[in-house]
Amino acid sequence: MLCGALVTSAIALGGCNLTGDNVVTGTVPDDYRQRHPIAITEGEQSIVVFVSRTRGNLTETQRDDVMGLARSWRREGTGAIAVDVPADTSNARSAQAVYQDIRGVLASMGVPAHAITRRSYHVDDPRALPTIRLSYPKMAAVAGPCGVWPTDLGPSIYNPSYNENKQYENFGCATQRNLAAMVANPSDLEQPRTETAAYTPRRSVAFQKYSKGESTTTTYPETDKAKLSDAGK
Repeated sequence: MLCGALVTSAIALGGCNLTGDNVVTGTVPDDYRQRHPIAITEGEQSIVVFVSRTRGNLTETQRDDVMGLARSWRREGTGAIAVDVPADTSNARSAQAVYQDIRGVLASMGVPAHAITRRSYHVDDPRALPTIRLSYPKMAAVAGPCGVWPTDLGPSIYNPSYNENKQYENFGCATQRNLAAMVANPSDLEQPRTETAAYTPRRSVAFQKYSKGESTTTTYPETDKAKLSDAGK
């Protein structure tokens, strides 16, 4: 009788262990966002200014490029603008004059002098035309690399999960990489932006209409004029 009672107690106690550790095994995550996560890192934005041997100032197109770089630096730059100027070259004198012109354009766009760093470099290839390169660090979103095919996609002894209809390793990588390249502000992938203040004039007009019992929606009288056809009226 004692042995039977002990066996019964052991079975009862064993049946109560419902919270034990679960051993989970697997190869790659099923979610493509976990297989190919988008990471926030520090990238670089740059432009190149070609300098001839006889011209010592920026062309109109080059001036627009430098102004555009200054505008984007004020919005997204996380460090100083580095200006790489060639040294000991046939156009070194022109490059120095163009560099001074670049500093003037950057200053006119609101870039302080302490945010501009000049660096000299030597050209290894004598056939290449030395250029001035402007660059600055910024936050960037990256994903990948793509094109990884560790297993076969079709039925094979090297792909035992073929019949399980699972996503293959490279699935979703191109989408994640394109999204990372297109996002304007990488921080939007991590957190929402702060709410801006309401537009006071429009809010006042809406309150006035609401107090009068009028519709607060905006009407566009030119909508009917923009129609290409009156068919169906």
